[in-house]
Amino acid sequence: MYFGSDNQAGASDKVMAGLMAANSGVSAAYGDDEWTAKATKQIQQMFDCDAEVFLVSTGTAANCLALSCMASPWQTILCHGQAHIINDELTAPEFFTQGARLVGLDSELPKLTAASLEKHLSFGAAHPPHNAEPGVLSLTQLSEAGQLYSIEELNQLTSIAHEHGLYVHMDGARFANAVAALGCHPSEISWKAGVDVLCLGATKNGALCAEAVVFFNKELAKNFVAQRKRAGHLISKSRWLGAQFCSWLDDEHWLALAKHANSMAAQLSAELSQLSFMREVWPVAGNELFMIMPKQAIEFVRERGAIFYEWPQNLLPAHIEVAEGEDAVRFVTSFRTTGDEVSGFVGALKEFSTCQHCSIST
Repeated sequence: MYFGSDNQAGASDKVMAGLMAANSGVSAAYGDDEWTAKATKQIQQMFDCDAEVFLVSTGTAANCLALSCMASPWQTILCHGQAHIINDELTAPEFFTQGARLVGLDSELPKLTAASLEKHLSFGAAHPPHNAEPGVLSLTQLSEAGQLYSIEELNQLTSIAHEHGLYVHMDGARFANAVAALGCHPSEISWKAGVDVLCLGATKNGALCAEAVVFFNKELAKNFVAQRKRAGHLISKSRWLGAQFCSWLDDEHWLALAKHANSMAAQLSAELSQLSFMREVWPVAGNELFMIMPKQAIEFVRERGAIFYEWPQNLLPAHIEVAEGEDAVRFVTSFRTTGDEVSGFVGALKEFSTCQHCSIST
């Protein structure tokens, strides 16, 4: 019963088969291989756009290398207060950008709002040379709280950013889950919605270690090749990255994987919501589920093999109350999650509810 992270799921059989196929024979190195060329074309076709595409092996490298091409060292990068780049990538963004400052907004909400962005840019305007000027808006799709930005919300946010002279970066570690949830074309929540650079994540959704930095604003890509090499992220045997994307993108395999992960989260949400002692923090939108549950229940199901993590209570909405004997938790489903895992987990909680040591009933 693995609900800890979609990073724990390994790679899909199709992606592994693609890697095995790419393993035969010899191939050009450093991005000049046929697999990288094919993957680049597939990504361009995926977005129906002649974008500049570069492959890297980690999400942190993708985000920070992208930002290094977008922000000057004396600028700020605006993002949600819970964003991965400000909380979970150490000081890599500052290191790669050589000093750009990260500024978090809307920490108490599950995603950024147009109103707060407009307010910050209007009333917190830079006073050069004394204040750092905003240079980039970074959005995460899905957000760190597992929430979706709709097409309309994205258009509002990017329009405000562009009006104030900011570029727009998107951390798309779970971009596939967002597309699956919205039922839209990938272009509708990327370049058509005003995103300048997208970090397209495959690792959380069936790849081993493959991320693509997609420059819709091609002028911003001019220094990426040098930045990637300087940072030590130019893979010599680059076909391993290209081969993963070739299989991942083939016949919309990426979308099928994301749809399955989302459906498992929806099933888990529906079944857990039937238990009176489980409270949902906000509706499930993709493949992440946030709930309040008794600490006794957490211990009970973990003893039976369930894996998931607590979520910091200071990141919850103000109206969500957590009692002394409760905690906030996050469940993440993946392409590997099965209906049996969901049923087994729910069954363990039902067993907990009838336990003689527990006074809670369903």
